[in-house]
Amino acid sequence: MFGSLRLCGSAALLATLVLALLAGDCSARSGPSRALLRIKAQNAITQGGDFEAARSLHPPVAPRHPHVMTINNDTRVDDYYWLRDDARKSPEVISYLQAENNYTNAVMASTKGLQAKLYQEMRSRIQEDDSSVPNRFKGYWYYARVSAGQQYSVHCRRAVPAGAPSLNEADVPDAASREEVVLDENRRKEEVGKAFYQQQQQQQQQQQQQQQQQQHMHGVDCVESLDVSPNQKLLAWTEDTDGDETNRPYRVWRHKLGSPNSEDVLVYEERDSGFFVNIGRDSSDQILYIRTGSAVTGEVLVLDANNATGDFKPILPRTPEVDYSVSYHPGDKPGGDWYLFNMRTTDRPNSELRVAPASNPQDQKVILAHRAAVQLDGSDVSQRYLVVNERANASTRVVVHRLAAGGAMPAAPLGPGEVISFDEAVYRLSGGLTGGWDSDVLRLSYESMTTPTSTIDHDIATGRRAVRKVRAVLGGFNKDDYNSERQWATAADGTRIPISLVYRRGAYKRDGSAPMLLYGYGSYGTPSDPAFNSKLISLLDRGWSMAIAHVRGGGDMGRLWYEDGKFFKKIHTFTDFIASAEYLIKNNYTSPNVLTIEGRSAGGMLMGAVLNQRPDLFRAAIAGVPFVDCLTTMLDESIPLTTNEFEEWGNPKDALFYSYMKSYSPVDNVRPQRYPTLLVTAGLHDPRVGYWEPAKWVAKLRATKTDKNVLLLKTNMGAGHFSVTGRFERLKDDAMEYAFLLKATGQEAIQPLAGTGAGAGAAAAAGAEVDADEVVRDAQE
Repeated sequence: MFGSLRLCGSAALLATLVLALLAGDCSARSGPSRALLRIKAQNAITQGGDFEAARSLHPPVAPRHPHVMTINNDTRVDDYYWLRDDARKSPEVISYLQAENNYTNAVMASTKGLQAKLYQEMRSRIQEDDSSVPNRFKGYWYYARVSAGQQYSVHCRRAVPAGAPSLNEADVPDAASREEVVLDENRRKEEVGKAFYQQQQQQQQQQQQQQQQQQHMHGVDCVESLDVSPNQKLLAWTEDTDGDETNRPYRVWRHKLGSPNSEDVLVYEERDSGFFVNIGRDSSDQILYIRTGSAVTGEVLVLDANNATGDFKPILPRTPEVDYSVSYHPGDKPGGDWYLFNMRTTDRPNSELRVAPASNPQDQKVILAHRAAVQLDGSDVSQRYLVVNERANASTRVVVHRLAAGGAMPAAPLGPGEVISFDEAVYRLSGGLTGGWDSDVLRLSYESMTTPTSTIDHDIATGRRAVRKVRAVLGGFNKDDYNSERQWATAADGTRIPISLVYRRGAYKRDGSAPMLLYGYGSYGTPSDPAFNSKLISLLDRGWSMAIAHVRGGGDMGRLWYEDGKFFKKIHTFTDFIASAEYLIKNNYTSPNVLTIEGRSAGGMLMGAVLNQRPDLFRAAIAGVPFVDCLTTMLDESIPLTTNEFEEWGNPKDALFYSYMKSYSPVDNVRPQRYPTLLVTAGLHDPRVGYWEPAKWVAKLRATKTDKNVLLLKTNMGAGHFSVTGRFERLKDDAMEYAFLLKATGQEAIQPLAGTGAGAGAAAAAGAEVDADEVVRDAQE
């Protein structure tokens, strides 16, 4: 994968080449257009935003306590290493973080009214009494609902009446059927008594009486098995709630409901520290599985669901750099059962589909061959159908294939299938079969940057389609008021970089004067699909545009797109983002004076890298829980996720990886220069990116940068990686961040263009009901 770089001959030469690229000369562009960009950009950095009054305030200055780190014949001195306190109790550390919060609050005090207005706008678009589209499964309809004033969902079910016909695309639950509450998250939040609670994953258990909830409590990922039928003798499968010393899920236990935990039986233990374990039940309802995997290698073990006290067996031997998922089909006759493999190997990076008899899983036949331009995002089978989610050219689609009568294993390559796609320029689409093993109904989830999340049921047998729900957006929203586009920038090496944009017709002007929020991520092969965000309307209605740079390192264009932005090619993530910004400026979508950027977590590292390389391009930036001290973190295997992420960044104990990571690590590349106005956020209890990383970065920036532009650090003292929870509480943070952007670009007095849809004006009418002090106080806390 990176052999060509090894041909350079030495770590020193490699580092020299990389540092030359990061110095700003990585682009092949030259001549007047490049010079113009730099002149225009310099204007942005010197104006420094509209925080002039805040410059009389004195930010905290972190004391320096040099900490020397030597490895690979290289010595680094970290003056702010002391900010790391794993216990989160050091008076000196807590005092410093609180001082930073106090400074942030003081700087943002002038935006109190604006924050309240933005919060009200965002909240006014939410339909407070709402429910999900029910999913029919094994004699019940399952759904979630939320009531006005509630922060969290209530998960419920209703029985399907006896003798009810098979599911069709228009079926709805029987209103006369009694509602049963499976889990009330609001009540659960109170019971656990934690300041931070998030239900991350809600999964219907095939045993019907039990649901498994994955939750966050004080920022630590954990899984609890919640028994909703305590008088039944059932088996519950759960990941180990404590994890190992780095919070890695690595054990599976068998627990008999009603028995003490001391009688639990250890079913599986993953000894490779780079592998994470999860569990589930196949859609056929006949197989339990354990999946264990790293970033590049996976293994699946299965067990007959009717023999739950048996032993899990691997389907295939674990093979380095071979990853797969598997679906089971009982076949059309005894002994005719088979597996569907979605298989990825080094020479088939976008995956291909294979089938094999269950009696001999290694006897595989390719039914959908690898395609260089099409990635298989997922696949599944039911009694009569095989469904594939595909990704091509930065767009998604769903393809349905019909199986032979009875569900016999496919004997020949699949045909073209029924392709489901939509006409918008940019959108996100996924689909899966719903309603049980023998259902004909394909449930589609569709959204775009202008279309709210829509649930559509498609009856494969009849071709009929019904829109089951379009997420309500109140306050006068009309999707026709907005427009989305797909543009393509060109990177220095000639690679075309997709960009998705959205703006409000009549409010946005493409003359270079319009503010823009440019978002980027670009890591782990995670795509930044264009999705609907009702909060963003508050910027769009003020004449802003929003863009997503689908940079390499993400999965937007397939597996090779990801691999071209990791390890020794990580620089592409940063240069792609810069190329996207330059394209948008050159084509008058925005200008450096009003171009703002945002990224979270690994996307926060992206922010740090591009601000070091090209700070002149941007007016302001938001870096959320940013992974900015990546070299120090990746050298410390006691930190959660470190060993697992060697397959993403490399192991810096290797001198080549060390030199390369040091060349882009944001903390290690802060230098005396002007930086844009910057808001950095952290979570004190974040188990994924330690709060000390953004804190050290801010401290070093303060001590090094040559400008007086505002630099803010906001640490949530009770939250983890995903900030605060609750559908309304998060809005207060969003309002604060949007107020920061508006203030930084001198746009805080701009009034939003009114909506043209139903309920127009309702938000303004309700605005007086908002307590500005309460909104700001909650955001500060």
